[in-house]
Amino acid sequence: MNVIDREFNNLVNEIRQLSEKELYYRIRKSFDAISDETKKSCIDFFNKFGYWGKIDINTGNYEQIELKCDMFYNHIDDFIWLYNCLGDYRSKYTLFSILSNFYRYDFANTYRSREYMYDDYFDLDLIKCDSNEVIVDLGAYTGDTVLSYIRNYGEDCYKKIYCYEITEDTFEMLKNNLEPYENIECRLKGISNEEGVMDIDNNIESSSANRLISNENGKISVTTLDKDIDEKITLIKSDIEGFEQKMIEGAKNHIINDHPKLLISVYHNNEDLWKIPKMIYEMNNDYKFYLRFNSSPIYPTEITLIAI
Repeated sequence: MNVIDREFNNLVNEIRQLSEKELYYRIRKSFDAISDETKKSCIDFFNKFGYWGKIDINTGNYEQIELKCDMFYNHIDDFIWLYNCLGDYRSKYTLFSILSNFYRYDFANTYRSREYMYDDYFDLDLIKCDSNEVIVDLGAYTGDTVLSYIRNYGEDCYKKIYCYEITEDTFEMLKNNLEPYENIECRLKGISNEEGVMDIDNNIESSSANRLISNENGKISVTTLDKDIDEKITLIKSDIEGFEQKMIEGAKNHIINDHPKLLISVYHNNEDLWKIPKMIYEMNNDYKFYLRFNSSPIYPTEITLIAI
């Protein structure tokens, strides 16, 4: 057993032996031990985005820790399954470092496992592309991911790119930024598991974090990839603020039949990290999984599941 396997097994075995109450107090003790400055930074970050639960020390609200406790207590076997499915030790170490951070507020391992070499999504050792690529960029924002793709692979390394964005102002910037390039189609739509209309929950910090919310009288058209794109898809990138699971449900036929490369954000809640790989595996068990992350080591976000 190598050092990464050993560290991961020690961590999960420790967690397995704890009651839910003991687990909560272990995480809480680790949180209380970090410096006041780092503690404030974490609290501000959790409360700003609200993805993982909030913390308010003054009122005794430790929802974020309670939800992490629930995640570990009920899904440690799912994380073990994921670890065994990961295709390289860089991914295994990344998963270990993320879980160690959640449990111990361990910053040293997340610092070491953070992606420094490649752009987000485009690990050149894993993602091989050619001129026949039909790419879907979900959460295309201002075109930053498409421009990164072109920078990494070249203007001649795709057949068609579909860009989806839900915020009108951002959509205009997206079209302007990608106008010089051929065969790119921008669609002002949301992607989910069914057709309909929804509204936007605007994030005051950045429109990149805007989310869809249910509203039968909403103004944003929502569809599925299976219904909106007829041709074979070879690559899907998705960063859609917690709608990734619904996107996967609505792209089931493409995933089963086309076997596209999947570059999926798995950090917008407390379950995507283990649940999304399981969803993909149940649709098509030929996929092999990899993990990369590129964010602050204090609290790892920008976690990408690469399924190929």
